[in-house]
Amino acid sequence: MSFRDSRNFTEMMRALGYPRLISMENFRTPNFTLVAEILTWLVKRYEPHMDIPTDVDTESERIFFIKAVAQFMATKAHIKLNTKRLYQADGHAVKEMLKITSMLYGAMKTKQMALGDRVEEDNSKFKFDLGSRISDLKSARQLASESTSKGASLFDLLGKEVDLREMRTAAIARPLEINETEKALRAAIKEVLESVEKTKELLTNVVSDETSLDAKIEKKQQELERNRKRLQTLQSVRPAFMDEYEKIEEDLQKQYETYVEKFRNLCFLESQLDEYHRLEQERFEEAENTLRIMQHKLREEERDMMRSSLKDEDSDMDFPEDDGSDSDIEESRPSKPQPARNGIMAGIGTRFVGTMQGGDSDETEDSEIGVDEDDEEGEEEESKDLDDDSLEGSVPKGAPNSRGGMRPPLLEESDNDF
Repeated sequence: MSFRDSRNFTEMMRALGYPRLISMENFRTPNFTLVAEILTWLVKRYEPHMDIPTDVDTESERIFFIKAVAQFMATKAHIKLNTKRLYQADGHAVKEMLKITSMLYGAMKTKQMALGDRVEEDNSKFKFDLGSRISDLKSARQLASESTSKGASLFDLLGKEVDLREMRTAAIARPLEINETEKALRAAIKEVLESVEKTKELLTNVVSDETSLDAKIEKKQQELERNRKRLQTLQSVRPAFMDEYEKIEEDLQKQYETYVEKFRNLCFLESQLDEYHRLEQERFEEAENTLRIMQHKLREEERDMMRSSLKDEDSDMDFPEDDGSDSDIEESRPSKPQPARNGIMAGIGTRFVGTMQGGDSDETEDSEIGVDEDDEEGEEEESKDLDDDSLEGSVPKGAPNSRGGMRPPLLEESDNDF
């Protein structure tokens, strides 16, 4: 199938007034339903009163349909169609259907031209009415098709005339013998009589077959009646274990309802348990988050306190430098203890001696350990602070150093420092 053929076919079908829109893509694959519909429409367009079978469900019906269409177009329109291509129902079928559409399209164009000429000749006296001559046109087409078929058969017979002529002349020249004629007639009569006898035998057999079939039908009817009565008795009689069966069926229904209820409750409880576990997990995570936040806040507060204590210590450690008179007065006064900044020995914990306003480094280090220590550790720290305060009160006066300050004396080692 070429693109030109498919385009011409679709345009001609649209011009002829086919109700359905045909695309060039419809014949890419075999589509016998569409081909059958188009052929039926074309045949009806050519001959509205033609009866074409429209059943194309089975293979035999399709073959019969294609043969009927091809025979009709060959006899009526003198168009020879390839049935194999039509049966393929693809692009090859379009070429065959294009022959019919071209003929109808040409007739339509001729009719339009004739109508145009008739419009020009409307003022003439004679007006040809095509509607009144439809029957004459049909009869003329029928006579033309019959004459064509008769001419073809006559041509075939005339082709055999050469052989038949010799046989005919030989038969005419041969003398007629009465004995042979009698034998032929007797043989024909004998054959006729034999056929008559066979026909009579068939008739007798038909009668016997009819009686045997009637007997079989009556026997089957009796069996049918017996079976119906037996069915009625079986339906009326109650089985032996029907009561027990019904009771067991009721128990089974109750057990099933109980099972369904328990299963529903179990599903509900499982869902509630999952919900409880989920809530517990959320609470645990929330508690962990709050605890972590509190720890962070406590660490920040301790750091702030430690920074403020260090600032206070720095302010206490600053001494103003005055004249000699003032130095004599300060020497007469009890010296203010100063915190020791350097460790005394390696392996011995560092202690700071000062006023009640400052804090030692060991306490700051202990405060950074964590917030999760119990109350006993807090009490131990308070006892340590009290010991430090008691030791601070017992510190003697230190000797003045080269700069005029007081050097704090070395303290004894104690286990309460840690």
